[in-house]
Amino acid sequence: MHDENTPTANESIAKIPTWTHLLKFSLPTIMSILIMSTFGIVDGIFVSRLIDPNALAPVSIVFPFLGFVMAIGFMLGVGGNALIAKKIGEGKAQEAKENFSLITLISFLLATSIAAIGIIFPDFILSILGTDEYIHQMALSYMLPLLYFLPLIVLGMVFQQFLITAGKAHYSAITAFLGGSTSAGLNFLFIYVMDMGLQGAAFATSIGYSLSAIVGLTFFIFNRKGSLHFVRPRLDLHALGRTCINGASEMVTMISISITSILMNNILLDLEGHEAVAAAGIMFAGMGIFSSLFIGYASGVMPIISYNFGKNDTDNLKKVYVNSLRLIGVISVISVVLAVLSVDVLISIYDVPIDTPIHNMARTGFLFIAASFILMSFNAFSSMFFTALNNGIVSSVLSFFRTLIFISIAFLTLPHFFGLYGVWAAIPTAEVLGIIMTIFFFWKMKKVYKYA
Repeated sequence: MHDENTPTANESIAKIPTWTHLLKFSLPTIMSILIMSTFGIVDGIFVSRLIDPNALAPVSIVFPFLGFVMAIGFMLGVGGNALIAKKIGEGKAQEAKENFSLITLISFLLATSIAAIGIIFPDFILSILGTDEYIHQMALSYMLPLLYFLPLIVLGMVFQQFLITAGKAHYSAITAFLGGSTSAGLNFLFIYVMDMGLQGAAFATSIGYSLSAIVGLTFFIFNRKGSLHFVRPRLDLHALGRTCINGASEMVTMISISITSILMNNILLDLEGHEAVAAAGIMFAGMGIFSSLFIGYASGVMPIISYNFGKNDTDNLKKVYVNSLRLIGVISVISVVLAVLSVDVLISIYDVPIDTPIHNMARTGFLFIAASFILMSFNAFSSMFFTALNNGIVSSVLSFFRTLIFISIAFLTLPHFFGLYGVWAAIPTAEVLGIIMTIFFFWKMKKVYKYA
């Protein structure tokens, strides 16, 4: 039975999913992820211009650890969002609020525990990340401030997902813009004015990320009339389990990126040294910007998929599936074109001179990755699509093979035959293998969920 808090047909999450509605509904999430992805760019610009381009290397070294922790927040946010949107569609409004409150609490406790371990044993973590004597101290000064803010950073990621279901995705976009602006201003203050170096860059980024947590906490505490707000959490192990299973693929993706980044950084250090690691940092920052277009769309429409799945509305589910595939195709082509046209501009903002080793390596690597955006977009959507259907197993299998198994095999084999080109070709190779799995599971599962 539906109660008064269940979305009605005139609310965004329950409307007929035409392609215009899907695009309009997902646009705030696209903008939010796009803006958040610029945080790394902002850091990189100030680090490269005001410190040294080679200082990008320790930033790239620390990124996998931060990605590992954020993966937990993303798992709980995305997985919990899929579960709660489904329960709202089923009319279980109070249970959805209790689960939401529990997931938020667990996210905060986990992030706090991991941050404490990192603060106590920073040298051990940096040794795992592959730092040498040249990078170690710089990486340490960048990592510690991030650890202090880690609980707020993780909460911000969780709230970004739940604000979509609450019908306030534009809050995330606005907060992301304010966070990016704050980060840029503080980078200038901490690095240029106060001469804090990499430590200043880390503090600036951390404060920028934390704004999402502050906005989320304020909204979910005081907005008592919405479909989602904080209530007394009830320990529901089944809901936590479903949340983790639903979001496992997203966690697998981010953890896999962290693992493969460590692997890639070590290979690059052996092949070309610190300059290659710095070039990779520029390359992946650019990838984050353009891939945010299709990743933002996939993340943005997840509540609509989950809601209609919970409501057992197969007609609307079919519309979401077909229209999303069309939109993903268009968005991915736009991403490729924009990436190719702007590659030199992207590298130039880091104040890296043309025809220097860092410039040439970053340009070549970025073009390799841009060529794979079309396949990457469908692969990313397929994983989030099955997460939204509360099938974390299929979603995890897709993510696990694409972002860890396939790419690790490529990293370990291709450089032996093609050197640095083999490193850059690893991601496109993984995406080619991944699209085969995506097509198979779309075909295999359509009889189960009736989305086609």
